[in-house]
Amino acid sequence: MWLLLLVLKFMLLLTRSYGLLDCQSHPTFRQPVNSDITMMCGTEKMELCILLCPIYFAGYNESLMALNNRHDNNECHGTPDWSVDPPTLKFNFSISESAVSICNNNLKITQEVGSGLFSDFSSVQSINISGTINSLDPNAGTITYSQEMMYMYSCRYPLQYLINNTQMGVSGVSIAVKDNNGSFISTLSMHLFEDRFYIQKLVVPESGLQLKKRIFVQVKATNLTERFHVLLDRCYATTSPFPSASSYYDLFVGCTRDGQTVIEINGDNQTAKFSFEAFRFVEHKNMTVSTFYLHCATRLCERSTCQSLRPNCTNGARRRREVQLENHSSVSDPTTVSSGPITTKVDNAVAPLPSPKGPVASMSNGSLIGVGVAVGLMGVVCVSLILFIFLRMRLGLAHGTQKDSAGK
Repeated sequence: MWLLLLVLKFMLLLTRSYGLLDCQSHPTFRQPVNSDITMMCGTEKMELCILLCPIYFAGYNESLMALNNRHDNNECHGTPDWSVDPPTLKFNFSISESAVSICNNNLKITQEVGSGLFSDFSSVQSINISGTINSLDPNAGTITYSQEMMYMYSCRYPLQYLINNTQMGVSGVSIAVKDNNGSFISTLSMHLFEDRFYIQKLVVPESGLQLKKRIFVQVKATNLTERFHVLLDRCYATTSPFPSASSYYDLFVGCTRDGQTVIEINGDNQTAKFSFEAFRFVEHKNMTVSTFYLHCATRLCERSTCQSLRPNCTNGARRRREVQLENHSSVSDPTTVSSGPITTKVDNAVAPLPSPKGPVASMSNGSLIGVGVAVGLMGVVCVSLILFIFLRMRLGLAHGTQKDSAGK
């Protein structure tokens, strides 16, 4: 330990004079404040950024700051950046389980009671990664006159993001707390396929898909730590692009499933797959094409407990779920992944007759009426003439018969 302190003292002497020259005239050369730390909770790594000049003001430098007091590990030290204004000290590390443990970051998985869309299901998981950036005083003995510096940080990755950013400072120890919400929604995507091997992307023609055509759906997580799997709690269709539309049809929700929907993979890896047959909404009966949008309420679960998070689909559980659905049909936008428009043909729709062309189309209503009257008169004349000829023939035959009788 004494050798480590000796090395740190030597590094302090080398770097302190250079940093002081740059910081002494800078506006951030002052007492540390909570806003000195910024943080980004990414899908693959966390990034921390601390102002350097307050560290020099307190009598330290970048070599005396480390994650969770791991001053003996170079991977736990930050990288100074003097090219930016103001100068900063940057830390970044992967959120994978192995990388988090290197610098003693605390990784904790919790389960909470579901709310909103997930209030009918088992508890929702969250992951919290937290730790501190601590200063080391190489001159400290039994007592010290130097102010300790401590930056506390935390990234929380729940499915529903309800925590606000908070900051706190404590007198005597410069503590800056930074709690951030991370989001995995940008890693999720939905794709539609033609085939059961999920290779050929589905192309929807302008005339729409044939009814009962099977559509294969894949919801996938990319650029995401391998710790989590994708679990679909509900997939449904709406007649508008908005997931919270009042008109919807559930393909499956919990244990309740449409008869034409087949769930292939759900909660077993970072891809969920299911298929359903193309249908049309009855409200589109007067349209040649029925258009709808597909949405899936998606959550991420820790792979070892995904199975336990699935609803218990016994008969009793299914009945309870169906009753609860009446009171919980709202959808939260941040927890849904949606497709583009899907159109299906309405085969029994009657297309409008084409407009007449040529001379007939140019006739006025009056002309058409005149033609009709003329045709009617001609018909009456023809019928009258035929009756006249018929009667004349009958009379001629009768007269000839009378003459023959008289001659005899």
